[in-house]
Amino acid sequence: MPHSSSPLAPLKHDTFRLIWFASIVSNFGGLVQAVGAAWMMTSISNSSDMVALVQASTSAPIMLFSLVSGALADSFDRRRLMMVAQVFMFVVSVLLTLCTYFGLVTPWLLLTFTFLIGCGTALNNPAWQASVGDMVPRQDLPNAVALNSMGFNMTRSIGPAIGGAIVAAAGAAAAFAVNSLSYFALLFALYRWKRAPIDSVLPRESLGRAIGAGLRYVAMSPNILKVLLRGFVFGLAASAILALLPLVARDLVAGGPLTYGLLLGAFGVGAIGGALISARLRERLTGENIVRLAFLGFALSAAMTGWSGNRALTCLALLGAGAGWVLALSLFNTTVQLSTPRWVVARALSLYQTTTFGGIAAGSWFWGVAAEQYGADMALYASAALMLVGGVIGLRFALPEFEALNLDPLGSFTEPMLKLDLTPRSGPIVVLIDYEIDEADVPAFLTIMGERRRIRIRDGAGQWSLMRDLENPRVWTETYHVPTWTDYVRHNQRRTQDDKSNYERLHALHRGEGSPRVHRMIERQTILPHPYEQFRRQMDIPH
Repeated sequence: MPHSSSPLAPLKHDTFRLIWFASIVSNFGGLVQAVGAAWMMTSISNSSDMVALVQASTSAPIMLFSLVSGALADSFDRRRLMMVAQVFMFVVSVLLTLCTYFGLVTPWLLLTFTFLIGCGTALNNPAWQASVGDMVPRQDLPNAVALNSMGFNMTRSIGPAIGGAIVAAAGAAAAFAVNSLSYFALLFALYRWKRAPIDSVLPRESLGRAIGAGLRYVAMSPNILKVLLRGFVFGLAASAILALLPLVARDLVAGGPLTYGLLLGAFGVGAIGGALISARLRERLTGENIVRLAFLGFALSAAMTGWSGNRALTCLALLGAGAGWVLALSLFNTTVQLSTPRWVVARALSLYQTTTFGGIAAGSWFWGVAAEQYGADMALYASAALMLVGGVIGLRFALPEFEALNLDPLGSFTEPMLKLDLTPRSGPIVVLIDYEIDEADVPAFLTIMGERRRIRIRDGAGQWSLMRDLENPRVWTETYHVPTWTDYVRHNQRRTQDDKSNYERLHALHRGEGSPRVHRMIERQTILPHPYEQFRRQMDIPH
């Protein structure tokens, strides 16, 4: 896939540039808040697993609610959805600031507030990540995704250190207040973004059907499933460093909140380096090799962090961890986006987030418990071993390479002229397509039909089957069902330019006159009356 050579190329697009800079301000506030929450928990609780739960409480909502958020982002205006999420997080942050200032925060109340902020993030992220493909052309998308990671980690390189200084000088309430103010920049940028409305002649899918369509699409997309597996394993193993970093700062390096901020800053500097070299690495290495490099680098960094008692050496180790974090996660994100058409991209990204952040949330809790039982150093060694296992998994589930897929709508479907008076909700609709295939072409036909089955089900068809005529073996019939006439139209409108080759190869094997015959039918059931009703009619018994 052709891509921009410059990692900064996406910044030439005005909308992306404005929101990107505003996101840096918002991310800065979020990281200051994270430092305040993590260090505050070490002050009000002596439990290691409670400290680790601060990160888990932020990540868990992304795992739990991202799929719903993705369905909303594919169904509603993404700009407005992001504004709602930002306003919600602003309100929660203000309440957290006030409760902390007045000394009302307990460990579980702090986790409640961080959980609610995570809910806002879960609502915002699918809409924001799916919107990147609307702001930049396809060739700039990999660098745009890497830039998003770089922007976050630019703030990570200085935000935690400043956050640590704020906490040390003025307390956690001041850190939470800074975060509350940071939301205004992104709200202003979103207000300025004049997103073109998307017109559709079809009614909006219900939330349940939209979620089902997203799950079905991902389940029938092998490349995306590989990304989900690798993302989960990476999140599970990599979460150890960020979850246990307060303990590393306090126990292994014997520092305070400023040291914790410096360690997070080192992680952020490494992440910026990873984002800057990602474009050059994609030119020289395959995607799978980059991911294996990220797994290996993170494993070495985790082991060194657990072994080191020196602040400078630990910072050096965290540089590699930050680079590996960005290289792996930005490549996972880009692969999902480039493998998914626009109508379902937010749902696919939300499922990717669900699995990855599910791994982070589970790992944060697990490594916290492990640190409580065996110490932070042993927990980091174990995470390094798991990270090596994640790299080996690539031998069986290698990450797919970027393909020159054209996932724009094919746009060749026109509604047929019907002789029956149907409403959009009429159904179920049954479609039968007849093919005439020579015996010599049957193996090739079955192979193509296997691919066609995946495309059909992926785009919304149900009860797909392929039948052969016993009296005329040349005749094969493909059948599938959709619930309503609207679903039939939507199913056909989801066909992409890349799907066209399947249809062309299939039609090339057809030996009948003209194109394969299509039968569109509405299903009707004949239900016999109850036996007593039959008897009553025969005997002419009144009701």
